[in-house]
Amino acid sequence: MYKLLAKDGRAKRGEFHTVHGVIQTPVFMNVGTAAAIKGAVSTQDLQGIKTQVELSNTYHLHVRPGDEVIKKLGGLHKFMVWDKPILTDSGGFQVFSLAGLRKIKEEGVYFNSHVDGRKIFMGPEESMRIQSNLASTIAMAFDECPPHPAERSYMQDSVDRTTRWLIRCKEELNRLNSLPDTINKNQMLFGINQGGTYKDIRIEHAKKISEFDLNGYALGGLAVGESHAEMYYIIEETVPYLPLEKPTYLMGVGTPENILESVERGIDFFDCVYPARNGRHGHAYTNHGKMNLMNAKYELDDAPIERGCGCPVCKYYSRAYIRHLLKAKEMLGLRLLVTHNLYFYNNMMEEIRAAIEEQRYAEYKKNKLNGFAQGEE
Repeated sequence: MYKLLAKDGRAKRGEFHTVHGVIQTPVFMNVGTAAAIKGAVSTQDLQGIKTQVELSNTYHLHVRPGDEVIKKLGGLHKFMVWDKPILTDSGGFQVFSLAGLRKIKEEGVYFNSHVDGRKIFMGPEESMRIQSNLASTIAMAFDECPPHPAERSYMQDSVDRTTRWLIRCKEELNRLNSLPDTINKNQMLFGINQGGTYKDIRIEHAKKISEFDLNGYALGGLAVGESHAEMYYIIEETVPYLPLEKPTYLMGVGTPENILESVERGIDFFDCVYPARNGRHGHAYTNHGKMNLMNAKYELDDAPIERGCGCPVCKYYSRAYIRHLLKAKEMLGLRLLVTHNLYFYNNMMEEIRAAIEEQRYAEYKKNKLNGFAQGEE
């Protein structure tokens, strides 16, 4: 259940009640694709850096170790030792981005595993069964993620198929939630809005899927090659046609700037690999922009990554030490940067929630963006 607590313009501040706890929104979901955050960050670490939701991937866990294995071990929460909400994405995006050769049919998609080449079929029912085995808090509907750019006729056919698949997802998840051996009988379902940069297709699809009375709604197929201006325009035009009393989720986005702009346009949920991926490449997010800790100027710098940061890394370690670890190719360097970056994102979401509550979001956003524009110290 979603409870809207405050609005500031279109920015929403809410609470999303789930069987695994209450999610304060807007929220950034920390991405643990294969049931682990890349960069050797444990679930105990996540508890200490304000993480509310962990996101794992249906396709990757189906391929390895297998969703049946995870079910036998008590579900994903027990498997990865995490007691807060988990969202699993449907595998749709991975099928289209990793599979290479694939055949899309009405029943689903035939493709080869990117790990061992074995033939796999995934459709709406299969995606729901895998996610039910994983026992995540929120399951995502199986959709087609069309390429960008795509012809209008292809996009329309694809979106229509995604709608038909959504009907099948909802029916199958209702069936699975009623079975005696299902681990999480309260698993929720989010539908996905598609349509590329075709505003009218997006709006029509948003209206259609809103009738399904799902637990939440996502915008998919953005940040796939279109400009930021195009993405913001589509969000702005589409979100008003999704239910205000349900959470909206912008999939796979983004940078801190993307998040600030999208919150202003009514988005509640975000996920992105950037904080972990950039951390593994020696980059740290700060209030004065992104820092490259590999730079020589940090060799004798005994300051923390960011002065005043409350993360466990800035509490103890210097820029000089982290730079040394990176240069020496010590894994600890990556772990410290990923931890700091995830804390930065989670903490920024906390600040965003407070700014919306206090009706000062526009001012907060402006100050934050000005800070990012300064560049590294």
